[in-house]
Amino acid sequence: MNSRLSSLSKIKEIVRVLKLLFEENPLTGSAAVFLWGARKTGKTTLLKQQFKNGLWFNLLNTDTRIELSSKPSTLREIVLGERPRFVIIDEVQKVPALLDEVHWLLENTSTKFVLCGSSARKLKRGAANLLGGRALKYELFPLTSKEVGIDKFDLNKILSYGSIPSHYLSKNPWPQLKSYTSDYLQEEIIEESKLRNIAPFSKFLNVAALTNGDLLNYANAGSECGVSGKTIREYYQILIDSLLGYQLDPWKERKDRRLIETAKFYLIDIGIVNYLQGKVVPIAGTPAYGRAFEHFIINEVKYYASYSSKDFPLSYWRTSTGFEVDLILGNMEIAIEIKSTKEISSKHFRSLRALKEESSPKRSILVSIVERSRRTEDGIEVLNYRKFLSELWSGKII
Repeated sequence: MNSRLSSLSKIKEIVRVLKLLFEENPLTGSAAVFLWGARKTGKTTLLKQQFKNGLWFNLLNTDTRIELSSKPSTLREIVLGERPRFVIIDEVQKVPALLDEVHWLLENTSTKFVLCGSSARKLKRGAANLLGGRALKYELFPLTSKEVGIDKFDLNKILSYGSIPSHYLSKNPWPQLKSYTSDYLQEEIIEESKLRNIAPFSKFLNVAALTNGDLLNYANAGSECGVSGKTIREYYQILIDSLLGYQLDPWKERKDRRLIETAKFYLIDIGIVNYLQGKVVPIAGTPAYGRAFEHFIINEVKYYASYSSKDFPLSYWRTSTGFEVDLILGNMEIAIEIKSTKEISSKHFRSLRALKEESSPKRSILVSIVERSRRTEDGIEVLNYRKFLSELWSGKII
């Protein structure tokens, strides 16, 4: 218990990058934001840091949920009576009818609302009122290198156990990862998605982990799980809607080479991947370590794109002949190859050079574990991963 309390204390001390900003109604001064994020990414802690004096409704509390489910107008009555500056509704997807009350309050009061949840899927499925575009939308991810400290984060720990706050800070993350995958992934996701056949989805989670970072193949995954390719596509969409995974689309602008046009899929946290693969602890120099390191860098770039509000598209470039560049940022502004090695040789530049011949990215970078950064004669930068992350989070990459 003391270890758990220590982890919670450390989580509260971490300052998150994401800052929630409101766009006020010019007539009333009211405003609303949605904050979405997978369970345990730290949404509640973030909101308590930023809205210490807000009026809270936590729908994970059974009594609160029952009261507001049976009579949603109770929310309106309380807000009209107390006139709070901020109202935070945690796990809002559990009582979709509350959004109609929030809509009315936005039109008739000056209160600002933060609507927090782990998935908008249930709201969309129930045709809930999503406030007609009146609310800004934010997403919270696991911890970033910027938040932990670029000079002090433990790379091997992240590559083994991921960066969900309580997992990263725990002295023994495997029991927490076990609980997360069984209690959350296999129960809550199944419940909220209204899946009738649980066994194939549970098996699918293992397939998704084993093929993490690979090209999507719905037919093969369906064969493994005993369901159709269409069902597998729906399963992947459940993970995406729950912010537990994302697709990395291929760069499709053809020139001289025939390109692969199939997306890849990544689970949002490396620790989840490793647990579902059988408690894998990647060892430096192995393919598993290389895949985890690539996943880590791609996650960091994705988080930065979201938190910086730049929202530049991410893609990868791959030819039918085997050349592949791990990340393309924006409209071919930046090309990034990721290698978990300290020894860089000419073979590591082949794909970047093939891409440079065809599409001339404005900047080509090889991110690796080299101790000292350098630059090739043809302009490819070789950056140590910590230097790359420092430049990324300071806005110097894009």
